[in-house]
Order: sequence, then structure tokens, then C-alpha cells
Amino acid sequence: MTEKLDLDHLRQWIGRSEEKTDVVTAHLAAGLRSALFLDIGAPKEGDAAPVAMHWCLSPPVVAMSDVGPDGHPKRGGFLPPVPLPRRMWAGGEINFVEPLRVGDAVTRTSTIRDVTVKTGGTGTLCFVALDHVFATQRGPAVRERQDIVYREMPKDSKNAAPAMPAPASTPVNRETHVADPVLLFRYSALTFNSHRIHYDRDYATRIEGYPGLIVHGPLQASLLIEFGAKLHGGKAPKIFTYRGLQPLFDGGEFSVNAGAVGDSMELWIANAAGMPTMKGTATW
Repeated sequence: MTEKLDLDHLRQWIGRSEEKTDVVTAHLAAGLRSALFLDIGAPKEGDAAPVAMHWCLSPPVVAMSDVGPDGHPKRGGFLPPVPLPRRMWAGGEINFVEPLRVGDAVTRTSTIRDVTVKTGGTGTLCFVALDHVFATQRGPAVRERQDIVYREMPKDSKNAAPAMPAPASTPVNRETHVADPVLLFRYSALTFNSHRIHYDRDYATRIEGYPGLIVHGPLQASLLIEFGAKLHGGKAPKIFTYRGLQPLFDGGEFSVNAGAVGDSMELWIANAAGMPTMKGTATW
């Protein structure tokens, strides 16, 4: 049974901060380029890393005894101990100030901005908003607002997924890839993400009620960011906002889509049925 949600208690985490430092290595940059279907090349000191490199830096590392049943660190450390069992990325906004480069020592400063509760068609939802700043010796490189949503477990498989979003527009630019367990494993390894919904099919289907493994939210967002940058001659957007609409599952083809190229561009991921799973807006 899920523990009762005490919002006043959880809001005591607002304002808490943590600071971690990591290094952008050539190996990490090459690995991320591989997972994002980019030319791997031979990254060397000083080269620009993939645009969304920051999601691979300073991930939480805890002892095996401190890992929870879903593969995440147990609740109650830096993040508030939300008692709802399902946790996913809801969306966010990123301000790319300057590129991260191979060899950079990057300090991430994270602060809990807000904790709110809403009631939706799938039950109680708890949102935790965080602010992140990734800085190098040259100053801030990336500023990010990240929204995490915690949800109840479905009562049966019929309500395992949220309501279907509206169909996407016809893309002006499009590329397709296959979501398979190897891709999910690679991105989980790059980000040290041990959330079991990305690699443990038995857990994802039998415990959390999903029809398959789930493609990471930041992986989808990274593909959108890189696609937008490619359409702009390799130039990263200044601001990227995104929102998850429904889970993207493994086992089939998915598409990375974009509208007309301009100073502002609409981008989205769509599953094999053409339904959007994540939408974003990039601004240059």
C-alpha cells in the first residue's frame, strides 16, 4: 500500500541544494554520439561535446544497499521522499549558454525549486521542479529546469498509459530509428541510470504495468536537440523547452520530426503509429 502523501512535509525540501563535479571525457563524448546516431569521430581535448552532454555528468551514485526496488536511489536523500512509486521525467527547459568541451571539469549545482500535487485521470500526481546549473572554468554553460512527476501504480493494465495525445502535424524534416534494448542499455550506461523500466522487462511489465521497456525521456529530448542543431548547420539552440506526452516503448521504429526551419522550430518524437510521445520547441 502506498504511504500517505504529506505535501507540507515534502515542501520542506524546497531550497535544498547539492553540488557535484564531473569531467567530460573523450570516451563519454564518443559514447553519447554513438547512442544519438551521430558520427562518432575521434573526440579530443577541446572538441565540443554533444549538445546534451550535461545529462551524462554527475549522476547520483549510491551503494547497492541504498538502491530502491525500482532501481533508483532510495527516497529521502537530496530529492524529497515522495511515496508514489512511479517516477518519470515530465519535461523542462534548457538554456544552452556555451558548449561543453572534452576535458572540461563541470560542476553541477542543483536546487529544488518547488513540490506540487495535482489529481489527474490516472490518480494523484506529485511534481518536483529542480533548477540545475552546469558550469566550467569559463562560467555557466547550461541552465536547466527539470520537472519530475511521481504517479500511482495502475490498478490494472488498462490504465497503465495516459490518454492518447492528439496526432502530430506533418513533419517538414524527419528521420527514423529503432528503439531496441541495446539502445536503452547504452543510454542507461552513459547516464548511470539504473531505473529498471529501461532494461528489466519483467519489472516494467509485471510490476509497473507497461507493455514494454520505456525509452528514456532525456534520450528522446537529446535526439530532438541534436536534430534541431543539425538542421541549423550544427548550431545548438539557445533555449529548448520540452514535455513528455506519453511513454515511448521499445520494439519498434520511432521518428524524430521537425517543422519548418526558422529562428523557432517545433520538434517531436513519434512512435510507430505516428502518435507523439514528446514535443519540444527550440529557439535560436
